[in-house]
Amino acid sequence: MTEKEKANIRDKLEKAAHILITSHTNPDGDAIGSSLGLFHFLGNHLNAKLSVMVPNHYPAFLKWMPSNDKILVYEDDKDYAESCISDADVIFSLDYNSLERVEEMGKKIDQSKAFKIQIDHHPGPGKGFDYMINTDQTSSTAELVYDFIKTIANPWRLAYETAVCLYTGIITDTGSLSYLCNFSNTYLVIAELIKAGVDGEKVHRQVYDTFTEGRIRLLGFCLSERMKVLKQYHTAYIYLSAEDLERFDYQVGDTEGIVNYPLSMKGINFSALIRELDEKVRISFRSKGDFPANQFAREHFIGGGHRNAAGADSNVSLDETLKRFESYLPQYKQQLERNKD
Repeated sequence: MTEKEKANIRDKLEKAAHILITSHTNPDGDAIGSSLGLFHFLGNHLNAKLSVMVPNHYPAFLKWMPSNDKILVYEDDKDYAESCISDADVIFSLDYNSLERVEEMGKKIDQSKAFKIQIDHHPGPGKGFDYMINTDQTSSTAELVYDFIKTIANPWRLAYETAVCLYTGIITDTGSLSYLCNFSNTYLVIAELIKAGVDGEKVHRQVYDTFTEGRIRLLGFCLSERMKVLKQYHTAYIYLSAEDLERFDYQVGDTEGIVNYPLSMKGINFSALIRELDEKVRISFRSKGDFPANQFAREHFIGGGHRNAAGADSNVSLDETLKRFESYLPQYKQQLERNKD
């Protein structure tokens, strides 16, 4: 960020009467953590009205973070949410590379005359923003928010509330530092967050040790009854029908992390979780090494993301989606073979 850019952004923020922080559909730990982290920082430095908004509901295991109760859910009260969008002088778009990723809410943001700032770590940034911080050479949007606030802060002060939210964003978006984390700056940032009072063990318990009985039983069912291993393609996938989810009293977030389990098997380099959810078929992809999960999601389904972590929707039935997924694998056989352990 140049000195001129820094001065311009400071001026926009200091003059703003209302600042809106937004994140993507189906918010995850990075979306909520980066949003609340920025919310607390701005609240400690500015007198503006601050709002945080997400398109739809998010997992209960993220609702312990400070000021979680301040988050507006667009789908719950669209009239009020849209009035917040039209009223904002500055809008932050965190953890999404395109306004299309926030669907109906994104159309309203696009129509807004507010100064729009994007901070994101997904490849392929879209248009419609006045200032963009976008690189995939980082662990998370939460890490980028840390760098952003340290750059514009005057004076620099890292409060606990900001630190614990940003730490949660980094940890959840890297699978507890198991992927997207080969960047030295990530560990320097984590050290500063710990210095600010974050208890890493406590955060882990709050995020990962709050499962319901239904979620645990769903995990067991996925691994014993709904996992298919395709050794010839070094691939495994798990599928869940709407009836399966209903059987285990599915709550938002109950399938979080399940897609990673197949990758713990030796020789498996590509995994998918395919769910019949909300009248759609939603897919999560994970991969090891150089295999591009995001390219697979983009070319064969309606999706994208990072090289080793991507997501997509399918516009056909669950059964047809499973057939198509398997049918695409032969063309990647050599690539997946080269990528084996």
